[in-house]
Amino acid sequence: MSDTRPAGVAASARNVVKRYGRRLAVDGISFDIAVGQCFGLLGPNGAGKSTTMRMMSCLTSRDGGDLQVLGRDPDREPRALKQRLGVVAQDINLDLELTVRENLLIYARYFALSRTDAHRRAATLLEFVQLTERSDEAVERLSGGMQRRLQIARALINEPELILLDEPTTGLDPQARHAVWDRLRQLRQRGATLVLTTHYMDEAEQLCDRIVIMDEGRIIRDGPPAELVRSDVGREVLELRMSSENRARLTTLNIPDATVQIDGDLVQIAGQDAEALHERLRREGIAGDLQSARRATLEDVFLRITGRHLRDD
Repeated sequence: MSDTRPAGVAASARNVVKRYGRRLAVDGISFDIAVGQCFGLLGPNGAGKSTTMRMMSCLTSRDGGDLQVLGRDPDREPRALKQRLGVVAQDINLDLELTVRENLLIYARYFALSRTDAHRRAATLLEFVQLTERSDEAVERLSGGMQRRLQIARALINEPELILLDEPTTGLDPQARHAVWDRLRQLRQRGATLVLTTHYMDEAEQLCDRIVIMDEGRIIRDGPPAELVRSDVGREVLELRMSSENRARLTTLNIPDATVQIDGDLVQIAGQDAEALHERLRREGIAGDLQSARRATLEDVFLRITGRHLRDD
């Protein structure tokens, strides 16, 4: 089957549905992913992110709708599509008893690479993820951050056109996370298309050109991170802890171009100028212990539209 996707589109979904028994895991979602874009899938546990990634990576068949990845249907042409994909799973699934280099060389066999090409690509990728000096060590001796970088290198051995990354920095310390971010930015600069799931909102803000936020199997927000922050929250957020009396008084106050959220004794007021909002409260005699006056973030958007209560997987 030839590549029939519209020009500039790496993947597209139209009304895609996936059920597990009676549970509707993905409920008629639609999206387009541009070539060269970093596209983020965000959402609480059980939102449908990983199921969507599994359908795109040929691991789970869909129950309805149309899905095209690099112009191919993952259900009908999985073998041909896998040759063009790179997949970084959420869990570390390296061969721990093999050396760093052997992990790449063994994986290269799945793509029928010649011995010469496999060694050449392995050497290039080990340099790319800064593991050349550790290439002859067993993987089990690497730190978690090094193992994650190796996992990314392994996913690139076939020079994929689209790379799927399912929570690639979960459990890493800040230094390791930033090292992975640097590698992903370099891939973007080389023209790769990335699809990323993450629970770290700062990661999505740093890396993604566009995100969709999913909840209960549906897409509830879609757009560039900065635009979502501006439209759903504003520029700045004022956070205070207030007594029940002051919280009650606050609910009667009309504050133009601001939104108020109350979670227990924590009050968040979002608008264009946190200091001006604080001054307005002081003029009204509404007291509170200042927690922060800060820039609005994608995490504010996420919590406003998905709620603050805990979710089970």
